[in-house]
Amino acid sequence: MFSLKPKPQPDSADDIALFREWVKDVTPLQATNQVVHYTKKPRPIPMKSIEDEKQVLIDMFSDEYDPSDMQPGDVLSYCRGGIQQRVFLKLKRGGYRVASEIDLHGFNVEQARQYLYFFLQTAHPRQGECVRIIHGKGNRSTNQGPVLKIKISRWLHQHDRVLAYHSARPVDGGTGAVYVLLKAK
Repeated sequence: MFSLKPKPQPDSADDIALFREWVKDVTPLQATNQVVHYTKKPRPIPMKSIEDEKQVLIDMFSDEYDPSDMQPGDVLSYCRGGIQQRVFLKLKRGGYRVASEIDLHGFNVEQARQYLYFFLQTAHPRQGECVRIIHGKGNRSTNQGPVLKIKISRWLHQHDRVLAYHSARPVDGGTGAVYVLLKAK
């Protein structure tokens, strides 16, 4: 096989002797007054991941979805297909132990959206448990009706972990709170 590059030749004894003759009077530099910097590089900021998480939050809790007009005393109720009727009935009656709860009434819509999203991502109820979300009845809202109650109903309806939800019993907040049955993570 023909090669255009010549093969490197090993150094001959004459070349080595000649090199040593040239460098015999050379003294190495002393390493004085040198500072070696061992600085850690800062951790990279995952800007795309942060942007993606923000977009997921926006997409997951869309304000475009509008099931109907709602009044302060209206009951919230939703059951995803495939959930047994007795399971939903038990939730409706308050038969599940509340594993954790979040109180959102008094928050503005953006704050409530962020807190609810974080809560739904981090809540881990066990078998036979649910979570409770307190949203308020909207009695102090102006003529626009219960703002948070409507938004939370929309957001819960869209979230993939939510299997079912129903307004709480009067002792647990009535139509100002909702029991939520979540899919295990």
